[in-house]
Amino acid sequence: MMQTLKKVMQYIKKYWIWVGASICLATISVVLTLYVPILIGDAIDFVVDKGQVDFASLGSILVRMGICIAVTAVAQWLMNTCNNHITYHVVQDIREDAFRKIQSLPLKDLDRKPVGDMVSRVVADVDTFADGLLMGFTQFFTGVMTILGTLIFMLVTNVPIALVVICITPVSFVVAKFISTKTYAMFKVQSETRAEQTSLIEEVIGNQKVVKMFSQEDNMMEKFTDINVRLERSSLRAIFYSSLTNPCTRFVNALVYAGVGVFGAMLAIKGGISVGRLSCFLSYANQYTKPFNEISGVITELQNALVCAGRIFALIEANPQVPEAEDAVVLQKAKGEVVLENVAFSYDPEKPLIRNLSLHVKPGQRVAIVGPTGCGKTTLINLLMRFYDVNSGSICVDGVDIRHMTRESLRQNFGMVLQETWLKEGTIADNVRMGRPEATDEEVIQACKDAHAHSFIKRLPEGYHTLVGENGGNLSQGQKQLLCIARVMLALPSMLILDEATSSIDTRTEMRIQKAFAKMMEGRTSFIVAHRLSTICEADIILVMKDGNIIEQGNHETLLKQGGFYKELYEAQF
Repeated sequence: MMQTLKKVMQYIKKYWIWVGASICLATISVVLTLYVPILIGDAIDFVVDKGQVDFASLGSILVRMGICIAVTAVAQWLMNTCNNHITYHVVQDIREDAFRKIQSLPLKDLDRKPVGDMVSRVVADVDTFADGLLMGFTQFFTGVMTILGTLIFMLVTNVPIALVVICITPVSFVVAKFISTKTYAMFKVQSETRAEQTSLIEEVIGNQKVVKMFSQEDNMMEKFTDINVRLERSSLRAIFYSSLTNPCTRFVNALVYAGVGVFGAMLAIKGGISVGRLSCFLSYANQYTKPFNEISGVITELQNALVCAGRIFALIEANPQVPEAEDAVVLQKAKGEVVLENVAFSYDPEKPLIRNLSLHVKPGQRVAIVGPTGCGKTTLINLLMRFYDVNSGSICVDGVDIRHMTRESLRQNFGMVLQETWLKEGTIADNVRMGRPEATDEEVIQACKDAHAHSFIKRLPEGYHTLVGENGGNLSQGQKQLLCIARVMLALPSMLILDEATSSIDTRTEMRIQKAFAKMMEGRTSFIVAHRLSTICEADIILVMKDGNIIEQGNHETLLKQGGFYKELYEAQF
């Protein structure tokens, strides 16, 4: 917990001026709040007896009280403004760091972690942390200063009564320590279970069609109920222990108040203290014990906040992808020569996938990759794009190992159309421009015409300015794929990767797009992954993969004449 607190302080340190201002304002607020009971005590002492009231002195005291209360109110308002500024800027910085880390995490980490868990950390956990931090700033500083200030005022006014208060105080610390130790572990379980629940909700909502299609509603409901029950139990236990804080500290407060009242009354009877001063001490007893209630409540919230902060920092401090090599070069406009030498790769060290794969692709060649599901076709694409690094061997583009060039420049030289489509929230034009933001409207329209997307775009309510929802939810799968194709046609990079790029498109449109692709691939090194072998007959080289190895290689006619595995795959489609 202390490690997490240190990390939080590193973020707060940037706003030390605001923290200093908050502490100064808290000091002003506390001092004036503690000064008011003294004025009230003096006012009581000016009421000597029936008909014996010093109205002149009372008037002066009331004016001073009014000024103190007004200044205290302004100081508290300014302090809350400072605290809000610190809290929400710290939260902003943490969220930016978390999102930046997600962008730099290796894909293997993103593949293994549930999306819902990541969302829960960046959204729900940060919100909980913000609430705890804001409460800490608002009440913790003020509470501590109130306690110290009250003790000083009491010691200056009457030492014996102050000693009674100091002797009873440690009981409150023992109670708070016991409760905070218990609640930290329970809030941790609660936060982890909440993340599990978020992950399941995100998964089910995103795949609701599949759930309904296979009648898995009851199964999902059972799973959700199990998580929900566990969340209920962990939440109840955490809340139960945290709710003990207030009554326990209030009991200690009552002891303090009773001690001051009894001891002070005995002193007053003997003439050791005036009635006004005794009322002042009773007011201090309340003010002194009230922060213990607040601080104990704050500690509970801080426990929860620090648990959530710990989960956020675990994400922020996760190992990023392998950094760029010191001698990394920037790949300008690539010629398109790609060489793979003895490449070996596997997602799981215990399950080898690609072994001793070698390949030499000349600039401008069209390379088709075919084979049964799970043979390593998409894995090879992932390695070319350096989404994953090879375990051994090397991949070179234009004679340079891709591990010795910047990822950004490598990927800028590849245009990629995947079977899975992705559109961001925005207009149709914005989505097409993703790979080339500076493109003109005319260029965007031409790219869409080449991709045969122009006709359906014109039928949309606002044409190219039509807003599409999250992941293009209001478009069909085929329309989304056409936009992804248009995106690559607009960017026109040096090399192309088409991974089942026309899988969601009708046959007639596919034939037209194949012609557009043929035109686009002229002079560009292209890698084409396809299950429909009729779409790759024109490729210069066809690589036939099986179990992570290239078992056959050649053009369409050559491979058919060989009568091997490719011929079996080809004839199986007819």
